[in-house]
Amino acid sequence: MPPQKIRIPYDSNLRYMPLVYLLPEELMARCPTLMKIPRNPYQVLQSNEWLDLIDSDQFLDEIMDAVSSLVFPFFGFRGWKEHYTGDFPVWRLSYSMPLWAKGVEQEIGWNLQRLFQLPRNAEIVFLPEKQIKELFEKIVKKVIAEQGWQPMLDALHELPCDEDFEKQRTSVRTDFIRKWYHTRSKKVQSVSLERFRTENWDSDDDRLFYFPDPRLHLEEYVCARVDAERFIKSLPWKERRIIQMRDEGYSYMEIAAELGFANHSSVIKRMKSIKKKYQNYMEA
Repeated sequence: MPPQKIRIPYDSNLRYMPLVYLLPEELMARCPTLMKIPRNPYQVLQSNEWLDLIDSDQFLDEIMDAVSSLVFPFFGFRGWKEHYTGDFPVWRLSYSMPLWAKGVEQEIGWNLQRLFQLPRNAEIVFLPEKQIKELFEKIVKKVIAEQGWQPMLDALHELPCDEDFEKQRTSVRTDFIRKWYHTRSKKVQSVSLERFRTENWDSDDDRLFYFPDPRLHLEEYVCARVDAERFIKSLPWKERRIIQMRDEGYSYMEIAAELGFANHSSVIKRMKSIKKKYQNYMEA
């Protein structure tokens, strides 16, 4: 008699249970909710307590963070996932949970159906960390090829943006800033395009930059950010300083006093001039 199939809602957190039992012990130790789950799948299935725990937001947050930490290094970018912001496209790709669950199933046949067909007294042991990393390396490379992500990853390697990196001083961010500004100085400051692009240039809220929704137009979004960063880099020092000071919350009068302008109107005129330069830059 063939084994009975288990049916669950398509959006149930149970679909990620096979991934829980693949986490290395060291990584699992950093996930207090996941650590509570018995290593015996039959106990989980028979207990409302464990099923409610799996249905919780804490479970989903921890399994997503843990799996993304496993897959992120194999996209080929330096540092750890925590060194990058949620705006970084690869950070978002690393959270593509359905792809990683499907990849595991295709690679080793490990899925929810097989999990709950184990003997009732089966205890799932922790697998060696090296073995798990080798598995996810293979899966990530396969998914990149199947999804056609490699051209985008190449572009992100070649054209990084400041918004990709967390603001704390890490070797990854420091190396990016030094390369971007062609300096070895440790005191280089960068400009936030996300705030600069929303600057009120005129009374009708005409904005300097437009960034497509990255969820819908990922490649266009990356290119737009790169173009804006390059434009700012091409400006004279005083104009770059105006942008930076506005980004930091200084008023027009404070900027005028700092940079030696006669009054705040001169700053506004210079900002409108920057906008015109940007329009010409983009047309060119």
